[in-house]
Amino acid sequence: MRKKKINLKEGFFLSLIRTLGFSGAIILIAILFFVAYNGISVLNWEFITQPPIEAMTKGGIFPVIVGTVLLTAICMIVVIPIGVTTAIFLAEYSKPGFILNIVMMSIYTLAGVPSVVFGLFGLAVFVVAFNFGMSLLAGSLTLAIMVLPYIISTSEEAIKAVPNSFKEASFACGATKWQTIRKVVLPTAMPGILTGAILGTAKVSGETAPIMFTAAAFFTPGVPRSLFEPVMALPYHIYVLATAGTHIEETRLIQYGTALTLIVLVLGMNLLGIILRSRQRKKKAW
Repeated sequence: MRKKKINLKEGFFLSLIRTLGFSGAIILIAILFFVAYNGISVLNWEFITQPPIEAMTKGGIFPVIVGTVLLTAICMIVVIPIGVTTAIFLAEYSKPGFILNIVMMSIYTLAGVPSVVFGLFGLAVFVVAFNFGMSLLAGSLTLAIMVLPYIISTSEEAIKAVPNSFKEASFACGATKWQTIRKVVLPTAMPGILTGAILGTAKVSGETAPIMFTAAAFFTPGVPRSLFEPVMALPYHIYVLATAGTHIEETRLIQYGTALTLIVLVLGMNLLGIILRSRQRKKKAW
């Protein structure tokens, strides 16, 4: 009788999990279909390669795409070395204790802070205090600060997941701690580190609030030629067209086309992460 009750509970919770998972998938597919259905009509080669014209009611979004790619690329160039190095220190060199607990609690707390707070921080520090102004550099550094806790935590978990037997075998062969980290730990943890980095890239590419205060411009005639120039970006462009533009209804299709472009860009980054992770795992298998 007791076993039957346990089986009934397991069946109920399994059905509940399946229903919720299926519902979430259906909602996600519906959103993607809605955006794709409304935006696919304007998504063509001219839309991708031409700048906006006539108060952004016509033309394309080429400077917007370039600005998003530059913001994301510079952000990840800055944050990945810092994040992975910090993760190595926390996982391999730091000693358990009160200070480490405070550091870890701070990292997890920062990972949950709303992005608008980082935008205000970037405005106060990079735009005003460092006098970078509204620029590509200020926006990229703000995004780097925002995604840093995520990169640290995912990289640290990947490093900690490396079996101790790998390290012990390396030490037994006479390798130093740094040699073990460089030649054993990091290659083994690389799939997890790459996954975290790619997901972090996808995260920052869709952020609006941080760049709104530090980098994004309502309109620029072309791509930035300097780190100290403002840029257009896909998420902010959608926000401007949908809420602050003077021709909101006239640009409705462009709004959906821009949103679809951003979705495709994020999906492409995730696909790149899957490919890189699978290649790293194949290298480990060999």
